[in-house]
Amino acid sequence: MSFEPSAEVRRIRDAIDHPIIDSDGHIIEFLPEVHDIMATVGGPELVDKFKVVEYGARKSIELSLEQRRAAGMMRSAWWGLPARNTLDRATALLPKLLYERLDEIGIDLAVLYPTYGLTCMGLEDEDLRLGAARAFNLYFHQAYEPYSDRLMPVAIIPMFTPDEAIAELDFAVGELGMRPVMLTGLVPRPVDPENTSHRHARRMDTLGMDSPCDYDPVWRRCTELGVSPTFHSAGMGWGSRTSETNYVYNHLGNFAAAGEALCRSVFMGGVANRFPDLRWAFLEGGVAWGVNLLSDVIGHWEKRNRDAIGHYDPAAVDMDELGRLFDAYGTPAANSHRDQLKEALHMLSEPDEDPATIDEFALSGVDSLEDIFAIWDRFHFGCEADDPMTAIGFNRSVTPGGQVVKGIFASDVGHWDVPDVREVLPEAYELVDDGILDEADFRAFTFEHPMSLWGGTNSDFFKGTVIEEAL
Repeated sequence: MSFEPSAEVRRIRDAIDHPIIDSDGHIIEFLPEVHDIMATVGGPELVDKFKVVEYGARKSIELSLEQRRAAGMMRSAWWGLPARNTLDRATALLPKLLYERLDEIGIDLAVLYPTYGLTCMGLEDEDLRLGAARAFNLYFHQAYEPYSDRLMPVAIIPMFTPDEAIAELDFAVGELGMRPVMLTGLVPRPVDPENTSHRHARRMDTLGMDSPCDYDPVWRRCTELGVSPTFHSAGMGWGSRTSETNYVYNHLGNFAAAGEALCRSVFMGGVANRFPDLRWAFLEGGVAWGVNLLSDVIGHWEKRNRDAIGHYDPAAVDMDELGRLFDAYGTPAANSHRDQLKEALHMLSEPDEDPATIDEFALSGVDSLEDIFAIWDRFHFGCEADDPMTAIGFNRSVTPGGQVVKGIFASDVGHWDVPDVREVLPEAYELVDDGILDEADFRAFTFEHPMSLWGGTNSDFFKGTVIEEAL
């Protein structure tokens, strides 16, 4: 078959002078082949266990609403892959077909994330989690290695413990030679592991802040191996996104919520500060929340850093002046309680008995706004082609300090929000056609920012790929 670019794609490619890097396309894994690899990794028992996960959504639909509610089961994804567009379904299934269609789509190099493999990240059964991740990584390597000059699947790195993460990093990156990686971002921890009556109660470990595990050995290994930590985590199933009946309700904003939790944790927990050679990516949620979080961090820093926080020290209240103000302006009802004035001030003004906890930015390692900006420059935010909010990251008139917040082009090909892969590049370029972004911004979005993410941690990331010629 021959796949020719549309007139729109040709127009865009003729107008630009740089490659297009897709930092988040999707594979639809051919599960019978994955099952064979799973059987090799962990025997037929592993396959049987994973099939329970595969058919879990189907089984949940068979339950009544009352049963789902009693079990705490949310409405999960359904009809999430191309169907009527059979060519696109096959494109995500078959590496050779995707490879041959890249020029038609207008993409030079695609970093590819799993579909079914995404389920591995949150599986609490250790044998299943580790075995499935290993099997999917072997599948990605075997199926896509012949096309590695333009297609680069990520390795799945489970993160329930630092040891399991390091083991899979060493295998997938160290032995198989895979370059991009996807780490489990949100680890559900039992609130009370010893109390079976609380077995469904979970807290989200976001890896950087208040984690029960020390993940610094993982970040150190990422640095040594030259891999950028990227997260494709979802916020469905926690907070308000737990509807038993409506998937769209659960899905709206969920990637931004998950990415924000991780980014906030990596920053406030000091991970990004301790490992300055790493570049980070939070995918699927767009860049608008990244701008908002940066603004919020700066606002909190300016008011609550270790020097500024003294402005709110309850010991600084001048009780004599406060009394005079009550004399002048207090109502009779208020002044009738003047003997309780000092006690009445306690709400939200309790003295902190441990001076070590007053500086809540201590772990972050930042000492100035410049430090915050430097860390944010290492963060990257996956933006889908049809997301108009991408422009906010480039709007220097509103971003804090006029700093560009690094949105990266992410096609999401293979999933339901891309009805036709041939429209991905034209949709992304609409921001230029509409005069919202200029050509330099589009170059940064589709080339320079992806180069920063992938090449910033590993200068050899693009070696042997079509992008190497453009360096």
